[in-house]
Formats: sequence, C-alpha cells, structure tokens
Amino acid sequence: MPRLTGSLLFVAAAWLALCLLATRADTGTRSAGGPARLDADYAATLFGIPVGHISWTIELRDNHFVAAASGETAGLLRVFARGHGVARSHGVVTERHAAAADFMVSYVSGNSSDVIRIIFKGGKAQEHLAHPPQPNPRLVPLTEGYRIDVVDPMTALLVDVPGQGETVAPPSCVNRIAVFDGRMRYDLHLSFKRMEEVKAENGYRGPVVVCALQFLPLAGYDPGRSGIRYLRAQRNMEIWLAPLNGTRLMVPFRAAVPTPVGLGVLQATRFDWSREVRHASAIIGH
Repeated sequence: MPRLTGSLLFVAAAWLALCLLATRADTGTRSAGGPARLDADYAATLFGIPVGHISWTIELRDNHFVAAASGETAGLLRVFARGHGVARSHGVVTERHAAAADFMVSYVSGNSSDVIRIIFKGGKAQEHLAHPPQPNPRLVPLTEGYRIDVVDPMTALLVDVPGQGETVAPPSCVNRIAVFDGRMRYDLHLSFKRMEEVKAENGYRGPVVVCALQFLPLAGYDPGRSGIRYLRAQRNMEIWLAPLNGTRLMVPFRAAVPTPVGLGVLQATRFDWSREVRHASAIIGH
C-alpha cells in the first residue's frame, strides 16, 4: 500500500480501498465551532464485485480534529490478498490551514506488513518507518525540501472551501494537495468536472461536486514502476465531494479509478454527520 502512493490499500485493484483512508484540510479551513462528528462506511468494488470496506470517523471541536479509519479486504479479493489496516491522524485547525500533528498507518496484506508514523513539527514532516527502505538508486531522491508544507494521507482529502458562498459548487474542486506518505512525496490535483445527486443507504442525501483527480509523483518513487506509470497516466479518476453542513469542509463520498482489470469504485454506504458528539476530552485525546 504505502509503496504505491502511501494511502492506497492492500493491492493496486483497491487503490480505492484507501485513497479514502482519509483526507486533507486545505488552506483557509475554519473551526466548525461546537463539537461535530462524521461516521462513514465505504464499500469498495472492482467491476461491481465487492473487494473491501472502510469505516471512517472525523471528530471536530473548536480548533482540534481527530480522524481514524479501518479497512479490510472482502469478497473475492480475500482469496488473493487478504488484508486489513488502520490509520489515524490528529491536529489543529487554524484560520490559515489545518495542520496535522501526528499520523500513523498500520497494515497487513498477505505475508507483508508495515507501520508508518509521521510527526509534524515546525511545518516539516519527519517519518518513522518500521521497515526503512533499502538504498535504491532508481528512486527519485527524497530531499528535505519535500517534507515541508505537506499533509499526510489521512489529512489529505478533507477539503476546505474558501469564501462565504455555497460549498457544493465548482470552486470546491480547484485544489492542489501536497502529500507525503512517509516514503513518497506526490501531488493530487483536483479540477471541476460536474455536479451529481447522491443518496447514501444511511445518512446524507443531496448534491455533490465531482472532481477530476490527477496523481503526480515527485520524489521517493521509482519512475520505472508500472503502478506509478499507470496512475500518473490516468485522466479518468474521479472523487465526489459531499459537504459537512455547518462548516466549509467537503469530504469524499465516492471515488472511481480505472484499473487494468476494470473500474474500481469506493462509495459511501453510510454518511452520518452530527453536530453533537462526546465530551471534548474524548475528541482531542486528553
């Protein structure tokens, strides 16, 4: 997973399964005010066949956020690559941007496993790897500059909409997300594509903004890797953003990614947003 983009789950077919293990708050995020919480479940399918699922929570209070997710393979994919993973991130939300303080992802896939932790301090990310990579001259060098002004994968797609107008609108997709996953530095480019109406089995019903999504690797990757080349060449990836009402924040409701064996989709089946949650001490981890 982390070796491809750092937040892609278990196998290439399940890019989906962890492209949404979370998300980013971009510049301009404001506090949601009182405590609030998102509880969401996502089903991952490959050409319509179930391959995995994810549970995801985001808790907000004042200027603090906590996000956590867990996922595992399902259905036919278990036969080929049984796996599961967890991720979490917490930090603060300021008038300028949301800044993670700590990120961790742990996963098991078949016979392999890994744990990655990233600490953010002074605008710079420092990774701590359970299995540091061996020297590889084929990798694009990951210099110190690539660790500055970045977000982790868990903070990588929770999108803030600047201004005072409607959040479910084309400007929500005008975005460039600088991501460091502990091994690789890459950008995610979002651009407006269209509007849609969605209805979760439980929770949100209403409009979403559909963004085209482009993956641009920058450092810490092997340019000759087929998976990297494939993702970089894709121009048909989509991410659908739904609002967290009462805030300027948008989060993914659906992602669609063409794979070499069919269309992969990650879609919310549950999307419950509540402005009332537990006591603050439970939210901010004190």
